[in-house]
This record gives sequence, C-alpha cells and structure tokens, in this order.
Amino acid sequence: MKLAGGIVSLIGGIFGVGAAIATLFVGGLGGAFDAEGANTVVGLGWGGLFFSFLAIVLGAITLGAKGRVPGILLVISAIAGAILGGTLVAICMALVIMGGILAIIGGGRKSTSG
Repeated sequence: MKLAGGIVSLIGGIFGVGAAIATLFVGGLGGAFDAEGANTVVGLGWGGLFFSFLAIVLGAITLGAKGRVPGILLVISAIAGAILGGTLVAICMALVIMGGILAIIGGGRKSTSG
C-alpha cells in the first residue's frame, strides 16, 4: 500500500503543478487588465506551486522510505496546499491526501505469521 500511496501522491502533485500554473496564468491575466484581487490569485498560484512540488518530492521519498513520517508529511503538505493554493490546486491535493493516507496505513509494521 505504501507504493500505491507514493504513486498516487506523485500523480496528484503533478496535476497540482498544472493547476498552480493555470492559477498563475489567470492571476497574471487579471493583473494585466488591472482586475481587483489579481495579486491574491497570483499569491495562491505560487503557494500551490510550492506545495505541489513538495508533494512530488515527498511522494518520491515515500516510495523508498520506511515508517510513517513521509505519509504524515504528505497529508500535512496536502492540507496546506489545499488552503494556500486555490480551488484548482485543492482538487488535486485530494489525491495527495489519499496517497498520504495510503502511505501511513502501509508504513506500519509487517506482521509475521508462521
């Protein structure tokens, strides 16, 4: 389950980068036309880009690490990315949250039967 969590988190992070770039584009377009709140949208885009990259890095770490810490960090970064990244990034961070939960569940001790 840990492998599945890492892969789902990587996919969510990659989609999050695309969503953050789209948010930056919309904010830049709003700034070009002097729209009210365009700076806020650009700030959300940068926040989403940061936390999406963080989700990609933590997803890759989850694939090879032992324990539950990378999964917990994935869930924390996904929640922060959903709050600070805007609506499009928040949708993609749902995948990262699911991947983090899978990594937490899969990071437990292996039971030995014999």
